[in-house]
Formats: sequence, C-alpha cells, structure tokens
Amino acid sequence: MEKMFREAMGLAKEVSSLGQGLTLPLTSLRTHAQPRRHFGSLEELAESIRRQGILQPLLVRPVGEGHYEIVAGERRYRAAQMVGLSEVPVHILEISEHEARLLALVENLQREDLNPYEETLGLLDLLSQELSRSREEVVTLLHQMRNERRGKSTHNVMGNPETMRVEEIFRVLGRMTWESFVQNRLPLLRLPEDLREALEAGTISYTVALELKKVKDGERRAELLEEVKAGLSLRDLKTRVRDALQKGRPVLIWHREAAKKLAKLDLDRLPAEKRVEVEERLRALLEVLE
Repeated sequence: MEKMFREAMGLAKEVSSLGQGLTLPLTSLRTHAQPRRHFGSLEELAESIRRQGILQPLLVRPVGEGHYEIVAGERRYRAAQMVGLSEVPVHILEISEHEARLLALVENLQREDLNPYEETLGLLDLLSQELSRSREEVVTLLHQMRNERRGKSTHNVMGNPETMRVEEIFRVLGRMTWESFVQNRLPLLRLPEDLREALEAGTISYTVALELKKVKDGERRAELLEEVKAGLSLRDLKTRVRDALQKGRPVLIWHREAAKKLAKLDLDRLPAEKRVEVEERLRALLEVLE
C-alpha cells in the first residue's frame, strides 16, 4: 500500500510534464466520484481552451470496450464540453479502480485551487482508503492521536502501524502536519451550511469560517458574513465576533447565585475559623434585612 501511494504521488507530480498523448472523443469518457465537488467558474478555462486548446492531457483508464473513466482532468473535460470540442488529448493508464481512486485523490490534493473544505474531505478520503477505515473512524483516530500527544488520552495509539502511516502520508504530501490538520481543518466539518457554502464557493477563507462559526445567532452571523464579503478584515471580524458573543452571554444576577450557595450551605462541614466568619456575616446580613 505504501509503495502504491508513493507511486501515485510520483505520477501526480509528473502530470504537468506529460506531453500530448492520444485523443479520444468526449462521448467515450465518463466521470468518476472525486474529492473536488465545487468546480467554480469554468468560463476562464473554457476561453483558454478555445484559444490554445487543452495543453495538459486528461488521465483516463479503460473501463470497457471503447469507454474510459477520467482519473484526473474532469475540470478540463467540463470546459471542453462548454467550448464544444468533440475530442480531447488523453493519457491512458492501465491501473485498477483502487489505484485510480488513489491517484485521483493525490492529484486533486496537489492542486492549488482546491478549496479548504474539499481539501479536508479529500485528505480524509485518502486516509480512509489507505487505512481501510471509514471517514468517521479516521476522524476519531486523529483526535485520539492529538489527545495522546497532549497527554490527555490513555488510548496509546501513537507508534502503532496506523498512526505511523498517518504521519507518513502527511509528510509525503507536504501540505501540512497532521496536528495542524486536526486543529485547523477538522473543525470545518462542523460548519453551519451557510459558512460551508461560502467556503466552498471561495468567498471566505477557512480562518474566517472558523471565526464566524463561533456566532450561533444565524441572523447576526449572516450579517457578519456579508460584511466579510464586502471587505471586512479578519482583525475587525474578530472584534465584531467578540462583541456579538458578549452581547449574547446571559447576565448573571449575583444575589441569586449567592442565595443558591446559601441554600446548599452546611455550617457543620466548614472549618472552625471559616465557620465563625460565615456565622458573623450571616448575623450581620439578617440585621440588615430585618
């Protein structure tokens, strides 16, 4: 598995240097599920293809007589459809479905324009495939690793083959450490829908999304989201969020809190010196209240 992963990494890095390959009609190609769900605006790419053609061949694999599955290049495929091309340049790879999925995950994670939310899902899917675990199980494992690293866990998962594999994958990808991924990216999975959509559309950064996530009032969060889109800086946003949280915090009425504590008070259990002091203060309080 490790060898396969490294081969996929190597092939993904070579994609940009591949020359022109064969050409295949668009009708013979089909797409495959991948981590990239939001393709953004394709107009600019379509215009580039209209002027210069497709400079980087799609990677495909045969899946039946005369049919091929796109392993990498679905965005170019979609833009080619927009332009009205009938065929596109391709490189045909003789690889299994498992290898194709691994290559697609790695190739997508190498793209600079993959948004943080989809990158998070892509990394989880890559880890899921490499560890043969569900996405939820991978998240649990990552949290266990972080807790153990901080001395807050007794699971003793660090150093086992799975955690060593996780560390190796992040090291080879070189995008971030697994600790940074747990701290800064996993929280994106719990984003409210409005923030997730804005993040996927590229209108806010993941740091802004995490800051806005603190605001539970949907109406106020929507207002702040619009201010961010209009140019509000992250520094000013943090100030607005802090103010919003202060306003939403319930005011503690101190005398009610004091009454609750007095109702639970057991003088007999207090140390002698403290008991004398409390009794004196209670007598003084009774005199005031009478």
